[in-house]
Amino acid sequence: MNETVDETTRLDQLRQGHEPAFRWLVDTYQKRVFRTALAIVSSPEEAEDVAQEVFVEVFRTVGNFRGEASLATWLYRLTTSRALKKERDRKRKKRFAFMTTLFGDDGEASHDPPDFQTPETTLEASEQTRQISQAVQGLAESQKIAFTLHYQEELSYQEIAAVMETSVSAVESLLFRARQTLRKKLIPLRS
Repeated sequence: MNETVDETTRLDQLRQGHEPAFRWLVDTYQKRVFRTALAIVSSPEEAEDVAQEVFVEVFRTVGNFRGEASLATWLYRLTTSRALKKERDRKRKKRFAFMTTLFGDDGEASHDPPDFQTPETTLEASEQTRQISQAVQGLAESQKIAFTLHYQEELSYQEIAAVMETSVSAVESLLFRARQTLRKKLIPLRS
């Protein structure tokens, strides 16, 4: 497939069920979708599930995509939406398991902290990396999304605003608060 094909043509091909266009979409965005999901769900297995769900959703609904935002923005929006849903479901199940053990059901729930590692970070694993990851996971949901999209995915404030369906000034505020929170949490690491 010609690499100079514009997004409109790609979208038309995707809408027509053109398999090479879908393969291009997955090849182009798979790592970005996975990393974004991983930053939210903190589990590589769950991030893979989210990525699969996102691409299945794109395949099923690309005909409804109006193109008001870029394809990348739509994918990030789908990814954050799916990942947040999965994270909420996981937390709900965890609360239920905790309540079950409190009331003496015969099973014991395991409450291991999420493992926020990719193959790259596993090679560079250190106590500091773990603490930074843990601090990012402790951010408020919207701050974590904005922080991940800006610092990991390198999206501009305008692109993040489009993904999060908010204003640029709201994104600036989210990033400011995220940096302030992380700074407070990570000051002991500098000592």
